[in-house]
Amino acid sequence: MRIDVSFADRVGIAQEILFKLARRSLDVSAVEVEPPHLYIEAPALDAAGLEQLRRELLEVTGVESVEVLAMLPGVRRRLYLDALLASQQDPVLAVDADGVIVVANAAAVAASRLPEQRLIGLSLRELIGDAALAETLLAKGYRLAPTEVHIAGEPFMFDSVALHEPGGSVAGAVLTLHAPHRIGERLSALQNYSAGGFESILGESPAIRQLKQRAARMAQVDAPLLIHGETGTGKELLAHACHAGSRRRGEPFFALNCAALPESLAESELFGYAPGAFTGALRSGKPGLLELADGGTVFLDEVGEMSPYLQAKLLRFLNDGSFRRVGGDRELKADVRIISATHRALEQMVAAGNFRQDLLFRLDVLHLQVPPLRERREDIVPLAEVFVARACAQTGRPTARLTPAARAALLANPWPGNLRQLQNVIFRAVTMSEAAMIDVDDLELAGAGADPGTPALEAVGTLDEAVAGYEKALLERLYPQFPSTRKLAERLGASHSAIAQRLRRYGIGPR
Repeated sequence: MRIDVSFADRVGIAQEILFKLARRSLDVSAVEVEPPHLYIEAPALDAAGLEQLRRELLEVTGVESVEVLAMLPGVRRRLYLDALLASQQDPVLAVDADGVIVVANAAAVAASRLPEQRLIGLSLRELIGDAALAETLLAKGYRLAPTEVHIAGEPFMFDSVALHEPGGSVAGAVLTLHAPHRIGERLSALQNYSAGGFESILGESPAIRQLKQRAARMAQVDAPLLIHGETGTGKELLAHACHAGSRRRGEPFFALNCAALPESLAESELFGYAPGAFTGALRSGKPGLLELADGGTVFLDEVGEMSPYLQAKLLRFLNDGSFRRVGGDRELKADVRIISATHRALEQMVAAGNFRQDLLFRLDVLHLQVPPLRERREDIVPLAEVFVARACAQTGRPTARLTPAARAALLANPWPGNLRQLQNVIFRAVTMSEAAMIDVDDLELAGAGADPGTPALEAVGTLDEAVAGYEKALLERLYPQFPSTRKLAERLGASHSAIAQRLRRYGIGPR
């Protein structure tokens, strides 16, 4: 039984309380003193003996109460501490002032590949195999910037929190080790918190529905995927949806734009670099995206812009999953799915000698072609309405709507910049206009690549003429693809009679 003796603190009172138990020949297995409480564990004490013991203890000057206790506070704290350490997926070590390991959680035992009995009592310098780093850590009182160490041949970034005695001297430290893929999980969660799956790919046109169905099947196949499409069609969004639909969905996703960085920076971003690899490098080195994304996916955007040197290095990784950091001499391995994208014709680049044919074969195991916006015109107005709602929410203005003339103008525009251009046009219109209706002039589409058959806005005198011009151009473009009023009406989501009337009005159709 465990009891809590509450008392008014005075010199010798704890001895008097324990003397009462000793006189009754009660074996005391644990005692904790936290004034004004004395916690006692006496296994042989039963309920009948407790009442008599309580009367005797209350006779001691200063004793205020004697209550039954479920668990000693120190035992409870140790239990919670063990549970807390066991729940940590990152290795955690506690060392004393001399750098000797005194506590290690299960993750640290697994990382060391040693039995817990051998790990406890091991010196830090023996564990990390770097005597100079261990000495520096001790000399600086465990105050050191996050540094890379190797334990059992595996890299970890570690940080330390010094523990101080009441007088201020260092009593030891708690060291937390972070594996590169664990760092990657956290970074990926921060960068991709709002990214979705295939539901985030907007559009209900046949081309988009077919693309999503094909992509959903390919997402489940753990093989390299090449996405081809014009600029602004949403290739990265599709890549993330494929990751979200794969077995790797719970693992990191990182993207690297191969066209945005020079060769040296792109190499260090993708493969990482060893300590002191170049001037300005972090002293601890840095893991690359392949290490951070271990178990997940890396998206290489504009892979056609990759230099020949990086093409060769990427090819080796795709062959066996191994690579070396920049300036490093250790072979590293990572389990990463590569999804790449380009707007360029890689086959022509291979023929011209600008892209490796063997790398293309490795990247183009699975293939997706993203249709440009001009080939999915039935999606233009619904997409524009979504972008209007988003822009209004982002700018904090009341919800706006598109006029019929604005919708006709959007449909008539060729959109060489695809979704990105459409989104920019809508955002600019919403930002610059305070009207409840977004009209043609607000879109600022003049000179944005309108079709030659579409009348310029300056050439028409009234809104009706402008709408008629856009409407006629749209019908003239679509009629050859849908050469009947029924098919054209279904394509445009309009009534059969309305389309027939407009075709007669503009003289479109068989003659």
